[in-house]
Amino acid sequence: MEKGTRRIPLSTFLFILAFFLPSTPQISAVDSSYPINVWPKPTTFSWPQPQVTLISPNFTINFPQKNQYLIYSAKRYLNEILSEHYTPLVVPLLNLTSSNTLGSLTIQVTDDSAPLTHGVNESYTLSIPSPNQSTAATLTAETVWGAMRGLETFSQLVYGNPSRVASGLYISDQPLYPHRGVMLDTSRNFYTVRDLLRLIKAMSMNKMNVFHWHITDSHSFPLVLPSEPELAGKGAYGALMKYSPEDVKLVVEFGMEYGVRVVPEIDMPAHTASWAGAYPDIVTCSNMFWWPAGTNWADRFAAEPGAGHLNPLSPNTNKVAKNVIHDVVSMFPDTFYHAGADEVTPNCWKSDPTIQAFLAKNGTLSQLLELFVNSTFPYITAQNRTVVYWEDVLLDATVSVSASLLPQENIILQTWNNGPNNTKRLVEAGYRVIVSSSDYYYLDCGHGDFLGNDSQYNQPPGTDLGKGGSWCGPFKTWQTIYNYDITYGLSTEEAKLVLGGEVALWSEQADSTVMDPRIWPRTSALAETMWSGNRDQTGMKRYAEATDRLNEWRNRMVTRGIRAEPIQPLWCIRNPGMCNTVQPFVVG
Repeated sequence: MEKGTRRIPLSTFLFILAFFLPSTPQISAVDSSYPINVWPKPTTFSWPQPQVTLISPNFTINFPQKNQYLIYSAKRYLNEILSEHYTPLVVPLLNLTSSNTLGSLTIQVTDDSAPLTHGVNESYTLSIPSPNQSTAATLTAETVWGAMRGLETFSQLVYGNPSRVASGLYISDQPLYPHRGVMLDTSRNFYTVRDLLRLIKAMSMNKMNVFHWHITDSHSFPLVLPSEPELAGKGAYGALMKYSPEDVKLVVEFGMEYGVRVVPEIDMPAHTASWAGAYPDIVTCSNMFWWPAGTNWADRFAAEPGAGHLNPLSPNTNKVAKNVIHDVVSMFPDTFYHAGADEVTPNCWKSDPTIQAFLAKNGTLSQLLELFVNSTFPYITAQNRTVVYWEDVLLDATVSVSASLLPQENIILQTWNNGPNNTKRLVEAGYRVIVSSSDYYYLDCGHGDFLGNDSQYNQPPGTDLGKGGSWCGPFKTWQTIYNYDITYGLSTEEAKLVLGGEVALWSEQADSTVMDPRIWPRTSALAETMWSGNRDQTGMKRYAEATDRLNEWRNRMVTRGIRAEPIQPLWCIRNPGMCNTVQPFVVG
């Protein structure tokens, strides 16, 4: 290509311009891109003169030998740093600084006993000097969990064979939100423990910290509980589709080793058809067809096939429910317990004779839900747990619980409907909120419906198929996820009640075979917005410059064993700016 016709993107042009200025001040990560990037982008990234240094074959990580999880993490990252030899899609045009090599990374932790819990300090600073200044890098953190985040950052700054690392830089980093999660449904289709561990590993790479495990639902009860073994015995899909207490212990411990909390969800009183095999006396409308022919949608028995609700009036319900809660709390040490409480379908309860009699005496369905919550909620909090409910428990238009029975100090509400509007309603009511808006964060959307004999697909050619049968369609692209502002329309004080966000993979049409590409790299988009936001310091969205970085990050995840789907042809990455919707600058 002739001189004067080379096309370069704006981000590259600005970098070249900045490189030749007499001096370069500290640059926030939201201002500029560099030849080597970190995902999610750090909050502050100062690299005045981009350069790389070879890593010594005898490179070591020095750290306090007190915390078992730091010991494991440091050893794991040391092995990765020395053996990964990642080849970037676009190799950085950086010169080695000198013949000196980086010999060590020293970790300093202020509090090595801080537990992995909501709100734990995850901040860190990382300094990698030029080799003519020092051959030792330094990572400082308040807690072990912050040190883990810093180790991940360091590992992403390493590439090539022989291994080299960005040098002459300083990073100061901390998350924007304390709750950054993935919800996976393992009831509708089963996932092996190996899948769950791979998910946790990928979450840690992306600096996410909460695995919300939606373990049970109407379709199956795969969790083996010591005091209620028949729930899995008769509710699991099969003998090889169960999670034993030993499996749970492995998942929880693996999460600790990777800095990821495991929050269990046992959904009730709705979504409990799978309990009926063991306890038919406590489940209403079980085995009934979910939407009888000729009836309106409002008269269905369930939100989807698989009808069954726990009956709050059955004498045995509270006993079984409390046994379940006791065992789950014993198996999962996290201080959050997700108790569901979503999608109570009126006709499922109304089909039961004892509930019919209750309603005939002027009782209401909301009072039934209040009976159940009043029994289970105090029992959960007595186990020193904060209860997470889906928003329905407060906002459902037909069956809900009075706010007076839902103390704000012990309850967090997870929103999934009506976008920012329901978030606004919840924080206005004073509740802490986790955002999982189906309009933005539901990863299963856009794959049609799973119902058989569905006439909506039998349409004449040319018919507008709308959302393609997917109630929450269309497919949520990474850009859709990246650009969503979870505090949109909130005041400064209201925004403080938003703890963070979770993407959700419901599994009607997902299992182990598609888990990785359904989740990654779209969830990486959430990870960055939850860590350092989606805007630069001028307030502009930075999705444009994120594209090349996400391509590179997706590729590194693939080399690390995560089957993340591509977001662009490789040609776009090799031809920077040429796949944009706006033509890149031409430098004459």
